[in-house]
Amino acid sequence: MLNIIFWGTPAYAVPSLEALVGAGHRIVGAVTQPDRRRGRGAALVPSAVKARALELQIPVFTPERIRRDQATQAKLASLGADLSVVVAFGQILPPEVLNQPPLGCWNGHGSLLPRWRGAAPIQWSLIEGDSHTGVGIMAMEAGLDTGPVLLERPLTIGLLDNAHQLGDRLASLTAELLAEATVMIEAAGPGAEAERLARLAVKPQASTGVTYARLLNKDDLQLDWSQPALALHRRVMGLYPGACSSWRGKRLKLLATEPLIQRLSAELSPEVRPLLEPWGTTPSDPSNQASEPEPSRASPRAAAPGTVLGIAPQLGLIVATGGCPLLIREAQLEGKSPCEGARLLQQLAPQPGERLGDGPAQAVS
Repeated sequence: MLNIIFWGTPAYAVPSLEALVGAGHRIVGAVTQPDRRRGRGAALVPSAVKARALELQIPVFTPERIRRDQATQAKLASLGADLSVVVAFGQILPPEVLNQPPLGCWNGHGSLLPRWRGAAPIQWSLIEGDSHTGVGIMAMEAGLDTGPVLLERPLTIGLLDNAHQLGDRLASLTAELLAEATVMIEAAGPGAEAERLARLAVKPQASTGVTYARLLNKDDLQLDWSQPALALHRRVMGLYPGACSSWRGKRLKLLATEPLIQRLSAELSPEVRPLLEPWGTTPSDPSNQASEPEPSRASPRAAAPGTVLGIAPQLGLIVATGGCPLLIREAQLEGKSPCEGARLLQQLAPQPGERLGDGPAQAVS
């Protein structure tokens, strides 16, 4: 059994906290971001990790900036932790904290490093159309996600996966790998860092293929209908549930889409595939994933991007883009609840020729 300080903030980190407790380890402290004001009433809301830690009767620490909070650093040092485990904490740990535990600080990161170092690896893997991602358990050092990797495991990304769904899968995988990693770390024992890591046979990250997953901002949430359908779809999935356009002057959040591209037919929903014959496209340049094939009909290409081309009963509305058409299956109109299919069509009452993005849309996170 190890004494562990757990660092984490969002719901993504909760399965890892629970897995460490379930493995018999003693969590001597949970460090998380301070309560934040949320919702219309601006009430203070604790992080998901804080809420779960309190339920588990784990002492909680909420430093605003751990780098500058020497008092909290001293309290954590007094807990006698064997190691620290970090999962989506949201702050950079200073050397004073990294050097405290004798078995080191370890991070469960939601990508296959060095691909997508940084704050938003799940979102950017979807936006950029990665075919797979994964989890790495990394020894932490002063650089941003630059440490050597102890364990990693890949995970396939589906065309219709959104950030929430992929995040749930990665969170479960992170918890599973951390439970395995702590067994290995405990068996390797303490000692000089270089010797400890050598016993664990950690793997240095490659010097090539490094990418950074910067934090997303409100401007990122606005959809540009002149982009190809596949690029738009990837943004809707990666920004879930925040990708925005406008409809009749009100904000419209897009929650689920499918690009009507013939070469992707096997990855589309079965009920959507019949739309490919009237609306779909045929491959023209499969070597260039950023481009899209020429449409099988001229009318979608002739319509201005964002134009409603037609209605798919029970499914949604078909919209023109900078490439092939995009099917909007689920959305949330400002002031309304999310809805899909026939309910979405009833709520929006779209007419062919109307355009999305026809007025300002205020993006909200």
